[in-house]
Amino acid sequence: MAKDKKRRKGETSSEQELEAKIDRINAYLRADGAAFLDDPNISSVGIGYRVKDKNNKEQTDELCVQFTVRKKSGESELESLGTTLIPKSLEIGELVVPTDVIQREHFPSYQLVEPEAKSVRKQRLDTLVPGISVSHPDGTAGTLGAIVYDRLSGETCMLSNWHVLCTPTGEPGDPVVQPGPYDDDRVTQNEVGRLSRSHLGVAGDCAIATIESRAANPEVLDLNVRPLRLARPNLRDLLVKSGRTTGVTHGQVRRIHVTAKINYGGDTGYQRVGGFEIGPAEGFPGADNEISKGGDSGSVWLVADEEGAATDIMVGLHFAGEGRDNPDEHALACYAHSVCEKLEIALEPPAELALTADLAGRRGYDPNFLGSEISVPELSPAVRAAAVSINGSHLIPYTHFSVCLNKDRRMAYFVAWNIDGAHFRRLSRSGLRFIYDPRIDRDCQTGEEVYSDNRLDRGHIARRADLCWGPQAEAMRSNKDSFYFTNIVPQHEAFNRSSLHGLWGSLENAIFEDVDVEDLRVSVMAGPIFRETDLAYRESRVPREFWKLIAYVDSADSQLKAKAYILTQDDLLHNIEALELDPFRLWQASIGELEHRANLTFGDLREIDAFVPEYVLEEMAEGERLPAVREIRSRGDLS
Repeated sequence: MAKDKKRRKGETSSEQELEAKIDRINAYLRADGAAFLDDPNISSVGIGYRVKDKNNKEQTDELCVQFTVRKKSGESELESLGTTLIPKSLEIGELVVPTDVIQREHFPSYQLVEPEAKSVRKQRLDTLVPGISVSHPDGTAGTLGAIVYDRLSGETCMLSNWHVLCTPTGEPGDPVVQPGPYDDDRVTQNEVGRLSRSHLGVAGDCAIATIESRAANPEVLDLNVRPLRLARPNLRDLLVKSGRTTGVTHGQVRRIHVTAKINYGGDTGYQRVGGFEIGPAEGFPGADNEISKGGDSGSVWLVADEEGAATDIMVGLHFAGEGRDNPDEHALACYAHSVCEKLEIALEPPAELALTADLAGRRGYDPNFLGSEISVPELSPAVRAAAVSINGSHLIPYTHFSVCLNKDRRMAYFVAWNIDGAHFRRLSRSGLRFIYDPRIDRDCQTGEEVYSDNRLDRGHIARRADLCWGPQAEAMRSNKDSFYFTNIVPQHEAFNRSSLHGLWGSLENAIFEDVDVEDLRVSVMAGPIFRETDLAYRESRVPREFWKLIAYVDSADSQLKAKAYILTQDDLLHNIEALELDPFRLWQASIGELEHRANLTFGDLREIDAFVPEYVLEEMAEGERLPAVREIRSRGDLS
């Protein structure tokens, strides 16, 4: 049976001796055995029990190093094949291990069968489940093996093979489609995510892709079990898989610690891939006695109980099988633990680990991003005492943005971020959760207690999409960082019902469109405007006003410019206090006016203010103050 740490405690002495012997042989194969694959006739080498019938089905109890060759021949023919005689035994220290030679060649399991009536496994599904058709657009069709979780970003991902999700033409960021083009050639409509990471080598034939436009259910199709544990398979273990082509089939482990030489064609050619071999399982015949066919690539092998039912123990990732004319039915699988380690994935969401580990090194907002300094605003003395401080600074750094947090209101005074519009990356939010920043006392952060069981929105201050730029790993960190509660503010229904909400959220895009922004680089600051009259709710207060300031270099005159905006329920021109559910209105304001309303000081930014009001600030005869603002009713009013 597949072994994990708990199983090892119950081993007998004979089992322990066998495992020690296997470990000795495996160490030899890792160090020296791969050299056998330089022989053009040898297709794989591994550990198994000697077979004694010509069909390679009847096993003995004699452990051996098992070779597979493309052509089994007598000594007189060896020279013509460019090969040498495999010794009858190998000396591994004081251990003498017999060898066994079987005629067999392996092929990647992407060779497809003839078209047939389309099953649910080959249809486009709104909820992805392991066992269905997926592929790179340049591929044919393979199998989504498991729903897994990226240990670096916490994202929910799909697991399959390198030759399914990547192919020789692929690279990170490429689209992935479900179903594969062989099953449905409408690849544009069927995009489901992006290739994240892949590997082809001794560690396995494996890849993961994000899930961006559909839901996911980790239970394997027709097995009704979710993989939750990893183990190493042992010889004669009973396994089961669920694949795109053959559906549910059983197999039995017959060779372990195998290194196979597989021809992936084209420029990729022969590659050495590590794993183990699976043969038919007595008492559990598959349709046409097949345990796998083309298109099953990427399906996962799970340990089965004595009745053949799947357990939650995952041991392998299917990647190859016999050729069409080879009577020896078998499959090859990568070791599941090796795949998970190489791709840095887990079978369960990494919970707090993925979103809180290693926040050290975050550099935050870059004030010199535009080539000239765009400093964050200064807090007035009246509010400075409530600002959270880390390492002597009121700025809490993340990837591409920084937060200034008000511990009394438990949300940001402001967030400052940089946008590199020329290097945006399309990343999914799937699997990412809103969580507390572990560097800051939870009492200083507004968390789930405010948002549960109501329609109150978790509103990003720095938009997630704004932050996802740069190299892939960096963009993934910023995607994750955007979900800390420090960057979130509660927004009530009146905000979401506002017809201007979309315009408010897309002000940066509107600037890109209306002004020729140099290099598509923008620096942004935004936050709520706190008022005592804000709506009280669950020991918090929901802001009724928000501000945003956008700085950029105008390509037309190479001048640094800034524009400020306020979204409010107040009528700014008449200074009428808002009713509780008045609609939001969007205003462009002078930076001086923003300073007045938000209790912030923007310093030199007033000198690059692009807003020229029709009138200037002045004191009215009655002592009232006429603000420098104008209402924005449409995108055309932004210029």
